[in-house]
Amino acid sequence: TDSREVARLFQDLDLMSAPVVDDAGRLIGRITVDDVVDLIREDSDRTVMQMAGLDDEADMFAPVLVSSRRRAVWLGINLLTAFLAAWVIGQFQGTLEQLVALAVLMPIVASMGGIAGSQTLTLVIRGLALRQVQKGNVRVLLSREIGVSILNGLLWAAVVAVLAVVWFGDWGIGGVIAAAILLNLLCAALAGLAIPLILERMGIDPALAGSVILTTVTDVVGFFAFLGLATVLLL
Repeated sequence: TDSREVARLFQDLDLMSAPVVDDAGRLIGRITVDDVVDLIREDSDRTVMQMAGLDDEADMFAPVLVSSRRRAVWLGINLLTAFLAAWVIGQFQGTLEQLVALAVLMPIVASMGGIAGSQTLTLVIRGLALRQVQKGNVRVLLSREIGVSILNGLLWAAVVAVLAVVWFGDWGIGGVIAAAILLNLLCAALAGLAIPLILERMGIDPALAGSVILTTVTDVVGFFAFLGLATVLLL
């Protein structure tokens, strides 16, 4: 039984200690609640480190070359995904040349999607770790996250639209960025739920790779929705 399952059993059954037996049923030791607390802390530390793309054995006082090598891999992966987002932007170069205001507002669309997706991603990763997310409740969780994303999307899309109109004096730009934010928040919720589930099924730790993939999805979808709608509706 892995450490997360042991912690869950202690929580569900309110145990203070539990026997450890081998395959033959012979007693070989015991686990106490103090051991479980240590396991939970170690697992939490490992998850936090992996979500930042760091080795769970990383030491803040490790030699510079060692730390650089460990971090370089994920920086390189992030660079590749950033080029994908840059390629999407490049497809709308003509639109940006005609409407400079779009370039000013682009980071807002990407940032809103990234934060919303990270919230869902974190909840799902935690749910998987605690065995709260099961095959039978995925649809319920999906419906809930879609509802949250739509409500937050409508609220903040309206706020950003008003600010954009006040800033640039263009109702068209306000409408386009509102639609793009709503679409990106909806996509972020779907991606934040689907990515960790898919990674876990593939045998990949969602905490390690989930955030990089999610950032790529929200950036690409956000930029494509914003610039695509602007190209169709404003030019």
